[in-house]
Amino acid sequence: QVQLVESGGGLVQPGGSLGLSCAASGLPFNTYAMGWFRRAPGREREFVAAIRWAAGYTYYSDSVKGRFTISRDRAKNTLYLQMNSLKPEDTAVYYCAADRNGILSTIRDPNVYEHWGQGTQVTVSA
Repeated sequence: QVQLVESGGGLVQPGGSLGLSCAASGLPFNTYAMGWFRRAPGREREFVAAIRWAAGYTYYSDSVKGRFTISRDRAKNTLYLQMNSLKPEDTAVYYCAADRNGILSTIRDPNVYEHWGQGTQVTVSA
């Protein structure tokens, strides 16, 4: 059984940095991708970033490109999201997710991810 546990959320001032982690257990060795999504109050769940688990290729939404970095440690089965130059509009609950059998064309689609963490709150405010 796959379990994903996020950590690292919190309150940060605009322009600051924050790092998130997602510890995965039970992850199949041939998992296709893992991603970060977020949901702000009153808004739909939004793609943030994804990484091809084996190959390491990364993908970002336009809103975070250049500011956020997704990475993974396969030996530790851990996914990371380093967030720099944070803005108030980055405030949301951040979720990590695992896509076991995906394809590249749907890597940004939350509906193809089978496993989700419980989420961690990130608040960007002065």
